[in-house]
Amino acid sequence: MNKILCTAAFLMAATCMPGHAAEVQTYAGPQTVKDNPARIAVFDIAAIDTLDALGIEIDGVPNNLYLERLQTKYAGAEVVGTLFEPDLEALNALAPELVVVGGRSAGKQAETSRVAPSIDMTIWGEDLIGQMRQRILDYGEIFDVADKAQALVSELDDKIESAKAAIEGKGNALILMTNGPKISVYGTGSRFGWVHTVLGVPAADPDIDAGEHGDAVSFEFVADIDPDWLIVVDRAAAIGSNEQNAKSTLDNTLIRQTKAWKSGQVIYAPSANVYIAAGGARATMEVIDSLAVGFSTAQ
Repeated sequence: MNKILCTAAFLMAATCMPGHAAEVQTYAGPQTVKDNPARIAVFDIAAIDTLDALGIEIDGVPNNLYLERLQTKYAGAEVVGTLFEPDLEALNALAPELVVVGGRSAGKQAETSRVAPSIDMTIWGEDLIGQMRQRILDYGEIFDVADKAQALVSELDDKIESAKAAIEGKGNALILMTNGPKISVYGTGSRFGWVHTVLGVPAADPDIDAGEHGDAVSFEFVADIDPDWLIVVDRAAAIGSNEQNAKSTLDNTLIRQTKAWKSGQVIYAPSANVYIAAGGARATMEVIDSLAVGFSTAQ
C-alpha cells in the first residue's frame, strides 16, 4: 500500500513539474521561453531563414517568403498571415506553442501573444552581425541544437574573414539603394553599415548620415563622391515590384563617369537577402559571399 502511495505521489510530482525553459535575448530584452516547442509560427523572414539553417521545422509562415529557396521549402506550410499582419484565426487554428515576430511584424507581438507565447527577434541597426550571432545561439538554446548553432556561427565568422581578405586594399565603396528611378545612399551607422564596420570596406563618404531609410540623393551627388566601388541594393527587385531595375536606373551619363562604373566595379547585392531577410543566417552569408566574389574581380 505504501509503495502504491509513493508511486502515485511521484507521478503527481512529475506531472506538476515545470518543463525546461531557455532564457533568450529578444529585441525587447531577456525573455524566458519554453524549450522545444512542438509547433511554431514565424512571421519574420530573417528568423525563418536562420531557423531553416538550423534544421528547425516551421509550421506557420507568412504568405510571401521573398527568397525563392524558402518559398519552395515552405510551400506546404500553413499560411498564418502576411509579413505585416497576422491572421489570428489561422494562427489559432494552427495552435502553435511559440510565435516568432520581428522586423515588419514586430508591432504585432501583443496580438499574437493572445494566441501563444510570442517573442520579438527583430534584428535592426548597425550591429546586424552581432545581433545575428546572438539570435542564432538563442535559437540553439530554445530548440536544443546548441552544437548546430555554434557551427553556424563559426561558418559565418569564416565567411567574414574570407570576405575581409578579398576586400582589403581594393578601395572605397558607396552603398546605394535604388527604388525604381530614385536612389538613396547609406553610411557606416546605417542598417547596411556592417558592410563597412565588419567587412572593412572603407566608406566613400564617411559623412553620410545613418538614416533608417538612407539619404535620398541625386545622381550628381554620387558623381561628386566618385566612389571606387558601388554596392547596389535594388528595392524593387527585393519586393517583386515591376518598377525599373537598378541597372536601368544607374545607366546614365553621370553614373557612367564614376570610377566604379568605368572599372566595372558595381556589385549588385542579392536584394531580397539584404532588404527583406537582413540578419537571416543563410541570407546574410550569401550577401557576404557575393561581396567577396565581387571584390575579388578587382583589376
